[in-house]
Amino acid sequence: QVQLVESGGGLVQAGGSLRLSCAASGTTFSITDMGWYRQAPGKQRELVAGFASGGSTNYADFVKGRFTISRDNGKNIMYLQMNSLKPEDTAVYYCKADRVRAGVRYHYWGQGTQVTVSS
Repeated sequence: QVQLVESGGGLVQAGGSLRLSCAASGTTFSITDMGWYRQAPGKQRELVAGFASGGSTNYADFVKGRFTISRDNGKNIMYLQMNSLKPEDTAVYYCKADRVRAGVRYHYWGQGTQVTVSS
């Protein structure tokens, strides 16, 4: 099992910055992929940024150049630095981790943290 806890959300004005954190615990050694997703009211959950199993990163087009994903493997924490925030970035941000065991992929989600960007 993997437990994920996000923090760092809040209210910020347009153009401001926030840094989200995702602390992972449990059987973290078996995590293959991790990433940040978001879900705005009335919209589907979408990928924001993520790490693939080979360590490569990928970003959604709408955050390229503004958001940066990083991680501290020693502390099992993943971060999302969000700069130049826009009102359309308002959403609940979720941390997700994938774990593979005996050929079966499991998905784990955090509880989410609200990010609100005012205009």
